[in-house]
Parts: sequence; structure tokens; C-alpha cells
Amino acid sequence: MADYSIWVCEYSYVSSYHKSGVIYGAHNQGYVKLPYCYVVIKGNGHTIMVDVGYNDKDYGKHLGDKFGVENWRSPAKVLLEIGVRPEDVDHCFITHCHFDHFGNVEDFPNAKFYIQEREISKWVWAMSLPDRMRWMMTAIDPGDIVRGVGLARDRRLETIDGPVTDILPGIDLHVAFDSHTYGSMYVKVRNDGKSNSEDTWVLAGDLVYVFDNLKGAGPAVDLEDIYVPVGLAVGSQTNLVLATEEMLSHVGYDVRRVIPIHEERLKDTFPSRITDQGLRITEICLADGETSKVSV
Repeated sequence: MADYSIWVCEYSYVSSYHKSGVIYGAHNQGYVKLPYCYVVIKGNGHTIMVDVGYNDKDYGKHLGDKFGVENWRSPAKVLLEIGVRPEDVDHCFITHCHFDHFGNVEDFPNAKFYIQEREISKWVWAMSLPDRMRWMMTAIDPGDIVRGVGLARDRRLETIDGPVTDILPGIDLHVAFDSHTYGSMYVKVRNDGKSNSEDTWVLAGDLVYVFDNLKGAGPAVDLEDIYVPVGLAVGSQTNLVLATEEMLSHVGYDVRRVIPIHEERLKDTFPSRITDQGLRITEICLADGETSKVSV
């Protein structure tokens, strides 16, 4: 029995991203492809987004160009590949406020958004700091924060303080304060609906980027199981490692069940296909009765 289908949908990518940005301390080790993706969860009468990508205009486009993003496509085009329209989405869980996760809120007119209160309020604080401290705003589009406040004004944003169980049936939200960002969230799907689930998936947001963050990337045998955090922490690398431990504990330390959204090698682990737009759809699991969106 499976209540939800889960797809990771690539909407753009950076062909050559510094490896040290993905794996802490991997200096002078070259470049990797960094897919930009969001997640769709569908089932129990709901269509859910985990993050919404960025808007390729105004300052969002400036940041995309700055980071070398290629082949951007709108949510309408990307989601069509799995038979979903942006208008179908009723819930959006925002893992954090970086521009590539919180930029397309206007594309989902019927959705309610959820974010950690500390995440959005601390970015308002960071925006108010003197320019000499603007390193903290490296991956933030201030317009996204303003649009988030607009969602709150329109009663379409719910701010959360800490973890929430059963935000929807079988779906839990967890938080890693002062880690990658001030209030980064991850999403846990108990796909059999049980409290002590035997079919749990963790959608990690940017608390991990790639499999190496979960298993280690050192050359020596005794380093293979050491967590190596991502390269960017507004908070601390210690908190990222603690969050990694917590995420893996939810899935019995089955690394395959913690999904790094920026991981290109998902295609080697789960059924996937490349669309006519040159973007990847990865199928993590299917709800009972759902048809595959990646099989030919």
C-alpha cells in the first residue's frame, strides 16, 4: 500500500558548479553538474509541491545568470510532463528561502504555502543589515521575501515553529534551525500512513545536496560512512551534520530513502527519463493505482 506518488522534477541546471559548494572542503576538486529541481507529491486527494523553483525574471534572473543556470523552464511546462498543472497544486512546503526554492509562488494561485517562521523572519532581518554584511544574502532574492509576506497578507502563508506531524495525512515537516539557512525544513512522507512507517521517504531540501553528503566522499575506507555537509551554511556545519543524522534515523539509515534534490545521480538510482526539453523527471515511488510518468 502506498498513499503518495513522488517525483523529482528538474527545471534547470548549472552545468559546471564548484564541487566545494556541494561538498564542504572539496577545494580544487573541479566541478559537478547541479540540477535545479522541485518535488511533486500526489495522493490522498492532494497535489503538493516541495519548493517551487525560481522566477526567471527581474532579480531572480540576475541570480540565475550569476550562478550560470541553463535551460530554465516554467512550472507549467515542467509539471505537464507528469500530468499536473500549477493550478492543481493545493499545498506548497518551502524548505527554505533561497531563490531557487521560493521564487515561483505566483505560479501556484490555488496553493497554501508553509514555511518555518524563523526562516522568513530572519531573512527580513538580514535584508535590513548594512551592505557590508550582504554575504548572507548571496542566494536570496529580496522580492521573494516580499512576495512571501504578501502571501501572509492574503492568508495563504502559514508560518510554522518547529516540527509538525500530519500536516497532511502521513506527511510530517521537520526543521534544522541555523543549518543551511536559519530555518531549513525537510519533508517526511510516511507512505503507508502508519506512525511507525515501514515505507518512509525523506525529501531533504538543501540539507544535503548529493549522496556524498550522506555517505562521505573520502578516499580511505574508514571515511566512507562519515557525513560530509554541504558547502554553504548560514548557521553551522555542525547543525547540518546533526540534521543529516536525524534524517537518516527516520528511515532506518537506509541512505536510498533520503532524497537529495540537487543530485544528478538520482537517475542512476530511480526510474527516470529526459524530457524533450532536456530536463530529467525522476520517479521516487508511485501511489496505488497511479501510472508511471517515466516509462516509455
